[in-house]
Amino acid sequence: MSDFSIRFEEYENEDVFANSKVAAEKSNESSVKEDGVTRAIKIIFILLSACIVFEFFFYKFIRPSMNSPQVSVSGAKNYTPRELVELLRPMNSHNWYDFNENTAVSILASVSGISSVSVKKVFPNRIYISVVEREPVAVTFINQGGRSRAVQIDRSGVLFPERFTDPSEVNIVPIISGLPVEHMTEGMRIPLKFRPLLDQIAEIQKNGHKYLASVSEICVIQKEYGNYELVLIPAGAKIKVLTDRTLNEDALKYMMVALDVVNRIEPDVSEIDLRYGSVSYRKRTNG
Repeated sequence: MSDFSIRFEEYENEDVFANSKVAAEKSNESSVKEDGVTRAIKIIFILLSACIVFEFFFYKFIRPSMNSPQVSVSGAKNYTPRELVELLRPMNSHNWYDFNENTAVSILASVSGISSVSVKKVFPNRIYISVVEREPVAVTFINQGGRSRAVQIDRSGVLFPERFTDPSEVNIVPIISGLPVEHMTEGMRIPLKFRPLLDQIAEIQKNGHKYLASVSEICVIQKEYGNYELVLIPAGAKIKVLTDRTLNEDALKYMMVALDVVNRIEPDVSEIDLRYGSVSYRKRTNG
């Protein structure tokens, strides 16, 4: 009786162990399946995230850089942004990567009316161009194609075409005649010995007292041994005023006082000489 009982309990224990083993195996299989599903979901999520990030960078940066760059121009007064951009068309820059900054600077700096230029590329598709135009201090005339053409001169003596887009921003610039300039090429400068005259005119303009408005023309009279003198033509008067190479506000004030005094003494005067520290005049000759 006791032997049977013992065997029965052994069999019972073996069944319980077998059942627990099967349950553990099923639990492990279920856990493995869950881990596989989780891992698959994570991989899919990472791939989708990578695709979204790549698409964002592609449309935000890569694709714009493969199209024609967007150009912004600043500092231009007498040149329109469209004109400056048109000058860069020979570069054949189809996209941002093809655009060469040094070539663009070289092209724009060759324009006689531009003093300096800087070009900056900003990824992915922006080009920023900043120009500084030449400021005219005087105007002269050259012969071009059998016709007289007005050209401007800056303080450093560079000749450049006359261009006015906003008359309110144009300074009073006198006409200078008698300069040894007949034809103009891009970037041409007047001879070195005449550049102090341009410095003097620029200083008068900088003071803003409008004294140059009293002069309609400055004639350069070249002398032997490389020197020159000036003949001033007062605005609204048919009189020549001879003076030396010194042109400043004091000289213009002296000219206006001399004109007033001489006209009171002798109204029919053709020429006033302010050279050599004295005032003399010449009457008009009849016939």
